[in-house]
Amino acid sequence: MTIGSPYSSSPIAAASLARDLNEYPFYGQSDDSESEAEPSIARQAPGLPDVSMVGSYRRPSITAIGPRPTLLPAVRLPEGSRLPKGGWQAAKEDERSLLRDNHVLPSKPSGPGGLTRLFSHVRAAEEEPAAIAAPTETSALLGREISGSDDNIAKRWEEAVLAGLIQTTWQREAKTLGRYSRSLIVTFLLQYSLTVASIFTVGHLGKIPLGAVSLASMTSNITGYAIYHGLATSLDTLCAQAYGSGRKKLVGLQLQRMVYFLWLVTIPIGVVWLSAGAILRRVVPDPELGDLAGRYLRILLIGAPGYACFESGKRYLQAQGMFNATLHVLLFCAPLNALMNWLLVWAHRAYSFAQRGCNIQKFGWGFIGAPIAVAIADTILPLCLFLYVRFVNGMQCWDGFTYRAFSNWGPMIRLALPGLLMVEAEFLAFEILTLASSYLSTTHLAAQSILGTISSITFQIPFPISIAASTRIANLIGATLSGAAKTSAKVALVAAAIVGLLNMILLSSLRKFIPQLFTNDPDVIEMVAKVLPLCAAFQLFDALAANCNGILRGLGRQEIGGWVNLFFYYVVSSIKLPVELRGSKG
Repeated sequence: MTIGSPYSSSPIAAASLARDLNEYPFYGQSDDSESEAEPSIARQAPGLPDVSMVGSYRRPSITAIGPRPTLLPAVRLPEGSRLPKGGWQAAKEDERSLLRDNHVLPSKPSGPGGLTRLFSHVRAAEEEPAAIAAPTETSALLGREISGSDDNIAKRWEEAVLAGLIQTTWQREAKTLGRYSRSLIVTFLLQYSLTVASIFTVGHLGKIPLGAVSLASMTSNITGYAIYHGLATSLDTLCAQAYGSGRKKLVGLQLQRMVYFLWLVTIPIGVVWLSAGAILRRVVPDPELGDLAGRYLRILLIGAPGYACFESGKRYLQAQGMFNATLHVLLFCAPLNALMNWLLVWAHRAYSFAQRGCNIQKFGWGFIGAPIAVAIADTILPLCLFLYVRFVNGMQCWDGFTYRAFSNWGPMIRLALPGLLMVEAEFLAFEILTLASSYLSTTHLAAQSILGTISSITFQIPFPISIAASTRIANLIGATLSGAAKTSAKVALVAAAIVGLLNMILLSSLRKFIPQLFTNDPDVIEMVAKVLPLCAAFQLFDALAANCNGILRGLGRQEIGGWVNLFFYYVVSSIKLPVELRGSKG
């Protein structure tokens, strides 16, 4: 019996790849000679079904801007695709470690009373049933030699999976989820800090500037950033398929197409942002809020082309398995953005450091300094990503600029539109709250801005854990290890509950101090302090919901979570919101 491959290639992406190879035959030569040689563990052992964990490797598409990050359904690579550079080594070590834990390979020497035996619930060697053939004094385990070679690991893995010998432990899954999620948590927090920095600095100028920043951020997210994110998700399929086929130069070609496409889309986005002041004055009750938000968006437009490049460049590197490249860039750009906000926004003109014999002069441009800082950061992000590709890693998929990037856009657009709809629906659900609060009062709008920011910051911890759980469960399901996948799901839910409880305790205990970090206005501080316990109360359920969605994505059933979210975001909320508005006005 042969088990089907876990991969399912996209017909649209396959057609795009075939057309490129037909029109430009020199792209048809595989770049295997330039890539790291993969041992046979990245392939299937002869005569064995396609069930390896390696076959279920996925690249999640991650966006982390706006009120809540969005994770799109994972993209499965086409038949015969390979792991990126270094990916096979990590998969091999995971399989080797699991084989040792389950006594299929000899365990590493360990000291007495090791934690592995304490936490492990796998069956001891003397309790294991005869899996493939009854062993004798001279027969090797599973009828083969015990060897640590890559070929032997692949064979032992497949045989052990078929025999039902592979189990996992809570300890192992906790370590794996922690390893997967730790860099994601830092990345998400750093990228969201690009938005939070403006709210922190402008909030101390008054509640009207704070409300205007919130209103401008809402407009930019819905009409700009969400569009860039949604359209760029087509690269998760196109770049991954080109890389997996061995035609690495096609990855750079897809990148160029997307950059030019997003720059073209920037034209209508720019028209909306340039006229946002006049539009918002007609939408929100306070015309001053609309004017300030319009000024913010007009300056923010300067950085829009750079942000489009950054979103495309992220996918270019992710297709090559370089997920930490964005983290390295943000480790430089996020502190720089915070520094620029400090220099450009706050109105104090000079700080003297007599003991150091120097003065630090600040521009002190006030409100208008915030969008200038964001526009500069959006421009620097792609430049830093380019430097990473040029001097660190990623050039192997770049073949220079070419006129061919202006052709064959149809498949890219057809793949981009569904991603746009999914991301836009997620963003719009939370940004509606900002618009609704502006009808209550400027104080309510400022308070909503702070509460939304706090909730989004705390969400950056359980959400990356859900991404890690999704990837891990997908790997285990792809290896037909349903029992191990159940254990991993339980560990993810326990981790989410712990994080949710910690967030709840933190927000409840600091409810009077946290608002003062964002604003000096006493009315806004009092309102946020009153509502913050309510935000703290749903932290546990928010974390659990995020990880339930992650489990569903790992199982390939993300449509369940999608329909549930749509129902509660747009049906339940639409029923309650008008009642609240009527009650507040009455």
